[in-house]
Amino acid sequence: MTTKETKHTLAKTFQKALTDKNWDLMSTIMSPEVSWTLPGSNKISGKASGIDAVINRAHLIASYGLSFELLNVLVSKDNMALSLHNTAKRGALVLDEYLATVCEIKKDRIVSIETYLSDLDGMNAFFEDLP
Repeated sequence: MTTKETKHTLAKTFQKALTDKNWDLMSTIMSPEVSWTLPGSNKISGKASGIDAVINRAHLIASYGLSFELLNVLVSKDNMALSLHNTAKRGALVLDEYLATVCEIKKDRIVSIETYLSDLDGMNAFFEDLP
């Protein structure tokens, strides 16, 4: 079983890797078979499978200039969720959303990620076109 401290470390490392655009750091906390599912109908939506695809998705998200504010780390017996507030501005488009990123953990590595959004329409509009 992954400890509470390890879950908090994984969450903070995930957020730091996104903020710093440190993809090598991100790869250290993920299992090779990791997947990341995002809702919506835009450039970042759908399921990314495998560590390279997940890191490519993180790189694409970060390329839009998002600010990733980690509000809380929520833990269950085996897994964790990150409560985040993401903001960004691109031209006339403004992104201001709250989300939960739920991570399944096995052997102290993230094996799956699923993101839940507060403003799906806003996310679709913001990520509709490549920056």
